Amino acid sequence: MQYVSQQSAIPQPTQAVPPQFGYVILVFIYSWVMLAYLGIKVGIARKKYNVKYPDMYSDKEPIFNCIQRAHQNTLEIYPQWLIFQLIAGIVYPVTASLFGIIWVTSRFSYAWGYYTGVPEKRKIGSYGYIGFLGVMSLSLVVAFKTIFSP
Repeated sequence: MQYVSQQSAIPQPTQAVPPQFGYVILVFIYSWVMLAYLGIKVGIARKKYNVKYPDMYSDKEPIFNCIQRAHQNTLEIYPQWLIFQLIAGIVYPVTASLFGIIWVTSRFSYAWGYYTGVPEKRKIGSYGYIGFLGVMSLSLVVAFKTIFSP
């Protein structure tokens, strides 16, 4: 019987992730800050425009609806982005992180455009497609490399 020390039996965090994966983790934290900001803005708007829970939207205050939609739309796409960001980041941590920074930053721009009360101005955040499609494409590359690698 071979003795295995407890120290060597416990995997170290760096054994499970590639070098530079810390950048991906920082992007996840940045995305949490973005979601918290958007959520806080909705909370403030609820009080300002007197929109009570559980109402998602207001019949009287279109500006509240713009603030709510900026947050809701981000939440609708966030799970997909998380998965693609993680898959891409495991193999291409630096490139995926750059794409992630683009996407997260674009959600701020999208929201600020929406907050004007003119929904068309949300399109200022459309550069986020570069980040989203970037991590989606990298995820496809990872998938095909995994399938077709010897």
